[in-house]
Amino acid sequence: MFDWLFQHGDNVSVLTDIGTLIVWVVYAQLLYFSFRRQRRPRLLINRGRKKDIDALCIISNMSAEPVFIQHIIAELDTSRGTVRVDVTDSTEKYDKDDDQDGNHRTDPSPIVQDGSHQGPLGPGSFVHIDSFAALTRRLASDGGFKMEGLRPLQDVVFRTLTIRLICIYGSEDLPVGAERRFVFIDQQPGCGLVPKTWDTKRLSSPWQRRRLCREIRLLNDKDGLSSFRST
Repeated sequence: MFDWLFQHGDNVSVLTDIGTLIVWVVYAQLLYFSFRRQRRPRLLINRGRKKDIDALCIISNMSAEPVFIQHIIAELDTSRGTVRVDVTDSTEKYDKDDDQDGNHRTDPSPIVQDGSHQGPLGPGSFVHIDSFAALTRRLASDGGFKMEGLRPLQDVVFRTLTIRLICIYGSEDLPVGAERRFVFIDQQPGCGLVPKTWDTKRLSSPWQRRRLCREIRLLNDKDGLSSFRST
């Protein structure tokens, strides 16, 4: 065996070098994928406490680093058009002194309370904004839709409610985002709201991040805080 190795030492050396290179390439890829996974923002939008329209809208940061929530956009798609509102400032304050049966009180005409959801959100932390019912009423009011409870009048149909986040992650120059769409389900006497997809959509591609920049510029305009686009 040693004679064979002595005779083919050059070939064995070449094969050893190739094997070592392959091992280092695989190891480098594993390190890169691990680093990219840790640097990738991960935001979740979900329902909390309930499963219907009275549920709280929960935002969770599952990233490895804190994120700075800059804007929270809500879009109400209806048969008459789309209402788009910056809901970063809350219109409904969650209180621990809820009804003892666990139901969350929702005022039919919510008043703006103190507090804004703009700010840093640590890894593994979550924050709730208004309930989906309060968000629906707020967007319907901005769109000029008359409501009876949580139902629109004048043959208007509410289709979907989309929640979109615009955030700054770490030392990134461009913003990142996340969005999730919820579908209205007609349930008597109220109405239901279910997520259209099983997961929150990440907005982190270069094209999506440039689109978020344009949206921030629009929101910084005085008229960009609320808009209605008819169909």
